[in-house]
Amino acid sequence: MTSLWEYANPRKFMATSAVLLPWVAGVAVLCLCGGLIWGFFFTPNDFRQGATVKIIYVHVPAAIMAINAWLMMLVASLIWVIRRHHVSALAAKAAAPVGMVFTVIALVTGALWGQPMWGTWWEWDPRLTSFLILFLFYLGYMALWEAIENPDSAADLTAVLCLVGSVFAVISRYALLFWNQGLHQGATLSMDAEQNISNVFWYPLVTTLAGFVFLFVTLVLYRTQTEIRARRLKALIAQERMA
Repeated sequence: MTSLWEYANPRKFMATSAVLLPWVAGVAVLCLCGGLIWGFFFTPNDFRQGATVKIIYVHVPAAIMAINAWLMMLVASLIWVIRRHHVSALAAKAAAPVGMVFTVIALVTGALWGQPMWGTWWEWDPRLTSFLILFLFYLGYMALWEAIENPDSAADLTAVLCLVGSVFAVISRYALLFWNQGLHQGATLSMDAEQNISNVFWYPLVTTLAGFVFLFVTLVLYRTQTEIRARRLKALIAQERMA
């Protein structure tokens, strides 16, 4: 554990992430391109949903990452509260816009997918509603960071907001288990092999999901580097003013 906390040092993090970024980004591009091309061009249409089923290769990974991005922010925020490591707070801040974009993608693609199936672009389904609330929490989290000038105070308050928002992240994932009603289908990916979709769709979907995961890691690493540099610049400007 001692070696793990070494990466909370900004210099150590910057050096390590600089080495990792090209490799992680490369894997993200390979998985995304491979999975999307495989899914959109080399899988059959569904016998009920037709070609619209192929939205699954964007919608499902985006929805999964929207939820897990918030949970990653929660872990990073708790590390900040407990250990007071600035890199963890900046990583949570860096992940928020990425998670918000994933949430928007999930909502938009869900509407595109749902309209031909449900006959409506939106339904106040438990999962859809909790996802919309999660999107609003992302906006509130980002706004709170910008509204508070002191970065430590901002990190403390956003950590509390992140804890509250995690309730809706969990609800978004397990809404169908909490409420036995709603238009939204069950889990597309499951540990139970009998509930998974056909392998012809499952393999490219998992490949695309891996691409979304590596894309998220790439963007968070890059944005965390940017946040560290911005904080260093502010510190230098403050020193010059005092001098």
